[in-house]
Amino acid sequence: MLEGQFLKLATLNNNLIKMLNNTLFNFIIMMAKQLSVVCFFILFFTIAASAQDLVKGKKIFETRCLVCHQADGGGVPNMNAPLDGSSNVVGNNIARLVKIIIGGYSEKVPLDGYYYNNVMTANPDLKDADIANVLSYIRTSWSNKATKITVAQVQAAKRKK
Repeated sequence: MLEGQFLKLATLNNNLIKMLNNTLFNFIIMMAKQLSVVCFFILFFTIAASAQDLVKGKKIFETRCLVCHQADGGGVPNMNAPLDGSSNVVGNNIARLVKIIIGGYSEKVPLDGYYYNNVMTANPDLKDADIANVLSYIRTSWSNKATKITVAQVQAAKRKK
């Protein structure tokens, strides 16, 4: 008799374990689906925000830079340095780029074997996000395939003297 009750208890326990495992499995699947939806939206909004930043950068470029650096980023020979394919633009010296955007430039510029000597207007009124956006735009436009610039990188560059 004790054997029969033990067998019933073991069967009941086994069924309970199966049910719990099944419930846990379903819960994990449900959470994974919800998590993948959340990840999708995070990714979507990150990409959308990044594209919006490039649109803002393009607008800044068109209003402040285009006249001298031209729509194709090619600049003007012997006057305004090109941005397209420029080693300075796609290089790693972000602090130099930030400094030039904020303070302008009035020296003769040797760049990739050519010299440019037109004065670049200072832009001290641009916010850090504006600088990051315009730099990201020029570093990823035309034939340029450099990384985008973050606000944190602009702030770090401004702290460098």
